[in-house]
Amino acid sequence: MQHTELEALLHDMSLNEKIGQLFQISGQLLAEDSAAMGPMQDMGVTREDISLAGTVLGVYGAEKIKKIQKEYMEHHPHHIPLIFMLDVINGYRTVYPIPLAQGASFRPELSGACAKMAAREAAAAGLHVTFSPMTDLVRDARWGRVMESTGEDVWLNGRFAEAMTRGYQGDDLAGDETLAACVKHFAGYGAPDGGRDYNTVQLTERTFREYYLPAYQAAVDAGAALVMTSFNTVNDIPATVNKTLMRDILRGEMGFDGVLISDFGAIGETVAHGLSSDRADAARRALEAGVDIDMMSGVYPEKLEHLIREGSVKEELLDEAVLRILELKNKLGLFENPFKGADAEKENRVILCGENRALAQEAAERSFVLLKNDGDFLPLKRQETVAFIGPYADRKQMLGGWSFLGDPADTVTVKEAAETLAAGWNFTFAKGCPVLDPETRLVGFGKDSQESYTEQEREAMWKEACETARQADKVVLLLGEHYLQTGEATSRGVLELPEVQQKLLKEITSINPKTAVVLFNGRPLDLRLVRDNACAILEAWMPGTEGGPALIRTLTGACEPTGRLPMSFPYCVGQVPVHYDEFPTGRPYSGAEDTNRFLSKYLDIPNKPLYPFGYGLGYTTFSVSEVRLDREEMTREGTITASVTVKNTCSRTGTDVIQLYLHDVAASVVRPVKQLKGYQRVTLEPGEEKEVSFEIREEMLRFYTADGSWDSEPGSFEVMIGESSETENKKVFVLKK
Repeated sequence: MQHTELEALLHDMSLNEKIGQLFQISGQLLAEDSAAMGPMQDMGVTREDISLAGTVLGVYGAEKIKKIQKEYMEHHPHHIPLIFMLDVINGYRTVYPIPLAQGASFRPELSGACAKMAAREAAAAGLHVTFSPMTDLVRDARWGRVMESTGEDVWLNGRFAEAMTRGYQGDDLAGDETLAACVKHFAGYGAPDGGRDYNTVQLTERTFREYYLPAYQAAVDAGAALVMTSFNTVNDIPATVNKTLMRDILRGEMGFDGVLISDFGAIGETVAHGLSSDRADAARRALEAGVDIDMMSGVYPEKLEHLIREGSVKEELLDEAVLRILELKNKLGLFENPFKGADAEKENRVILCGENRALAQEAAERSFVLLKNDGDFLPLKRQETVAFIGPYADRKQMLGGWSFLGDPADTVTVKEAAETLAAGWNFTFAKGCPVLDPETRLVGFGKDSQESYTEQEREAMWKEACETARQADKVVLLLGEHYLQTGEATSRGVLELPEVQQKLLKEITSINPKTAVVLFNGRPLDLRLVRDNACAILEAWMPGTEGGPALIRTLTGACEPTGRLPMSFPYCVGQVPVHYDEFPTGRPYSGAEDTNRFLSKYLDIPNKPLYPFGYGLGYTTFSVSEVRLDREEMTREGTITASVTVKNTCSRTGTDVIQLYLHDVAASVVRPVKQLKGYQRVTLEPGEEKEVSFEIREEMLRFYTADGSWDSEPGSFEVMIGESSETENKKVFVLKK
């Protein structure tokens, strides 16, 4: 349709039709006998409202969607098609690693390829929009949704945000294999007080703009079609009705011109926040803030008609929102082809196909982070007898808490992969214990964590594991969180492994000290017990459908772990939020023994995390030379090249991730001790060395200055190049006026 045709359609629609376009419903409500209709009726939502709704949440499957679309359009007064939306976070049916694990890969291009694969599967199943990427900056491991972010770094998050957005959307939203990307959650959702989900957020204006907004901006610049509001407050106003945030910043300063959708029930929740006086006030505030779609709170269909007819809300605001929704439907090509890519035959053919599984396996292999490897414990050697012990030794559910469409039955476990990829190796397997302590029960999204074992069964598992460990040369313990312990509404005050797994760790390492630990988790954990007892630690996250093959290949040395931590692992929960790019203080503590009491430090724990951002080992070792600069002064129009020589000091070919950090030594406001500004991956043969260079440009030095402008300031800058954020390998240059 041409824009003039969309405008003509808008002006021909009744008031109720227009309001309907702003209402998103659950697919359950499309059934005449739906039990979900009760709560909607309590909120004043009628069957007529549902029949006029513009978008649908939670329905999937080509034949089902085509049937709903056909029947809906036949009964709609103007035959306007629906948009079908769903959370496709780390895969549709072929599940690749959780986003935090993708951040560990330091490979945005690989995440873009995975997003493209997910779009291909989901589009064949009839979907049009995914609620991804989540670009919230995360620094507090207590918050369960850190698993859905790519980490704590401003610059790296932006690169993943734009890569995922482009991967989902491709070059043409109307294409049969693309999804419209919805960036979430705008804004600042990743910094809740106390790490508690849905809690308030308190950020200074400078911190908010410089650290939390850039990744959203990167996704917007990449062309994201939608943005989702966040549950939290921004400057003490709930984001969903924050007119300054949505109109002035998002649409004005950031240039977003797409569809703005609330999170689930978020408009109505502003009453509970204590800002909106009632649901009518909430509807008015949200529309005035520019929220186009009300996801499942029902305040728009319930209240807007009366508000507009009485003159409390201008109909022009409604028309503005409806037109944006119609424009999105037009960009998706739904007016010409309301079924878009929905194709049952293709759905069956592309879902879980070999190509998609291979990509999921590659993504998993690239995400693993080797945290410890004393005495080159890993990789395992063919002549060794190795016992794989733990609840994840043969566990199907390692997809992650947001993998709604992933079927654990499709997952290849570690044991299954070993039987195929390491058939000649001396491997044995034992479970040892369940994932969770007996008294722990987790419920979420209609799923239950309960594992039913008798005391006798638990004792038998335990004895089998102990005997298996005694007979092995080495043990690999596969431990971790339950998938329902991470994701939305999974804030935790204790970041340790379940007690039953800690007990297993202590027992097995006492029987056989030659033990490595592989971790399956969706957030940074307190790993002191693991560090103190294990010879090696491999962070595997929630690796997805092909996690088993990826791990067997990595543990046996067929591939090398090259991941780097995208989020600092705390020494203990008392440190969080903890991140590498902290501000210096007037009384800094170096970490060395010091008799001076009056420094910025803890009395009982170190300041630094157990494992910092950017950290990761491999099966090879490297040396990095001192930093070299091609000049010591730079003008605003010029550049400086910083370089190091990297050498493989091992007898095995390997890959390192060389990272560039910058520090503004003295500025009009305090600057972080260092900030990531680039990285390069280098693969070297034994004894080989290579020069790795980075070009430094003036725009890399910009920040929000004391007067509020985005600019650089003349002065001294430190250039640091190394293998993690802990590097102090540096040189200084001066930016001239």
